[in-house]
Amino acid sequence: MKSEAEAGCEVMQNKFHTVRGYQLLEQNKKILTSAMEDYLEMIYRYSLTEGYVRINTISELLNVQASSATKMVQKLSELGMVDYKKYGIISLTETGSEIGKFLLQRHQIIESFLRLLGVTDSLLIETELMEHTISVDTLNRLHDLTKLIEKYPCLKEEYNKLLHQ
Repeated sequence: MKSEAEAGCEVMQNKFHTVRGYQLLEQNKKILTSAMEDYLEMIYRYSLTEGYVRINTISELLNVQASSATKMVQKLSELGMVDYKKYGIISLTETGSEIGKFLLQRHQIIESFLRLLGVTDSLLIETELMEHTISVDTLNRLHDLTKLIEKYPCLKEEYNKLLHQ
């Protein structure tokens, strides 16, 4: 019979796969700034329900002026990440969608990990700060550890005991 630790090791075999998104991001790393990544992530996130997003919506979601959002979206359009049409309609290209998907998954993994650590007040800020600098290897490790802790709640209980010692 396997120990809980041995059984937990089996969880580690499931890797976070965003190879295509990560490759595209790496290819464009010299071009894409952190701000551009934030826009792509938000456009992707919003497009999941609507299929597109408007300039005024993206400016509200990111708390920026519509003129700033327009300039950034024009840059992303020049890079082939979005299709930007008159009257503010933005849709992702295939490449933009793949990178956007990776960026959203990266955000969700970091946020889930930080939640497990008990980060609450500054969760969004901490996630935003970490997501632009983390390597895919570290991201995979955070994802694996998060899944392991979620599968074995006793690990989180032990962690919480350590925090309150």
